Parts: sequence; structure tokens; C-alpha cells
Amino acid sequence: MMGNDGDKGAATRRILIVDDNSDAAELLAELVRLCGYEVAVEFSGPSALRTVLGFQPHVVLLDIGMPEMDGYQVAQLLRAMPDLNGLRIIALTAWGDAEARARTAACGFNLHLTKPAPLPALLGALEAG
Repeated sequence: MMGNDGDKGAATRRILIVDDNSDAAELLAELVRLCGYEVAVEFSGPSALRTVLGFQPHVVLLDIGMPEMDGYQVAQLLRAMPDLNGLRIIALTAWGDAEARARTAACGFNLHLTKPAPLPALLGALEAG
């Protein structure tokens, strides 16, 4: 396993995980950290928007079904920020039907993964783009 003690590549990539299920978000964050990434976790859309500006992630893993502000709204607001043109937004959600996939594409997501995402697919998505 790679640590985040100066490794190049994954260690330099910042990942923001956004999910209202705090246990799931923290577990995923720990897994991603163990793979060498720098990780921040937020549990709501508004807090994610604030964190993006300071943390400047390369990738946002974004749940769709959240109260207050859903993942679709968060993605649209992120895409409206000109300084975030290179940001990769990945839906990580239990919603895997065609309508949800079409909506994520329309809202500016780069990829749609369905929970539980296989680890190779998830890690590949973090490195792509």
C-alpha cells in the first residue's frame, strides 16, 4: 500500500467525498487515504461547496440523494464556477437507473458509479482525466 508521505501521483491528488451518510463517507475516505490520496469529507451540499474553494480537489465523489441540496444541484453549481474547469465530478450513488444516469450527465458529472462501486472501478475513476 502507498502512504501519503511524499509519494508522487496519487499522493498529490486531492479527493473530496460528499455523502450525507457519514459512516459510508468516512469509511470510503479511509480507503481512499490508504491508497495514497489526500482526502476531505463533507456531509452536505452547502459544506461541500465551501470546502471546494479552499481544498481545491482534483476529484469530487458526490452522492446524489442528499437532503437540503442534492448532488445534481451541487454539480451544477460547481460547473458554474469558472476556476473549476478541470474538476472531475463523479456521481457515487445508489441511483443507477437510466433517468439518474441521464440527469448526472446533463448536470455536468464526468462519470456515474453505482454503490457499492468495485474498488478497481473507483480507483480508476480517481486517476482518469
